[in-house]
Amino acid sequence: MPTDTLRLFFALPCPRDTAEAICTWRDGLGLGGKPVAAENLHLTLAFLGQQPSARLEELQLLAAAIEAPPFELRLDRLGGGRQGLLWLEPSRMPDELPALASELQQRLLASGIALDTRPLRAHLTLVRHAGARPREAHPDFAWPVERFVLYASENTPRGVRYLGLGNWPLVPRLQLPRFRPPH
Repeated sequence: MPTDTLRLFFALPCPRDTAEAICTWRDGLGLGGKPVAAENLHLTLAFLGQQPSARLEELQLLAAAIEAPPFELRLDRLGGGRQGLLWLEPSRMPDELPALASELQQRLLASGIALDTRPLRAHLTLVRHAGARPREAHPDFAWPVERFVLYASENTPRGVRYLGLGNWPLVPRLQLPRFRPPH
């Protein structure tokens, strides 16, 4: 990986057990194409592209300042796009997901990072260049989202690898006690 720039993105990592279950389900569909490795399954919050490695500490501090509550992410719909791209997506977007992505993107834009500003299309890529899209597929995968990660994308002889450069917990917002009048 070049040391002067890094190809970066913020994402929700798919937990290992869920990633393995998704891959087992996907592989049983006989889709062909190029499946995404279990260790690379994630849901992108913000793609930063090539960034100077000198900005890494700034990006880590920016991420550390984000306060967002944990939530459950349920991926229960199979989607598809051009060139045989297949993904999982939620049929119902949890409110916390676009709020987290929006706060992260606003902070990145304020720090001068150019981003794609299209609305979040939450998805977890399964396969590239799939030969077919199954007619009958009933995915139902969920996990408690408790952190987000800054990744660097690295090309290796074995394919793309995502290297975590920092992760930050999602914590419940403080709930203030309700006012109770004296008895």
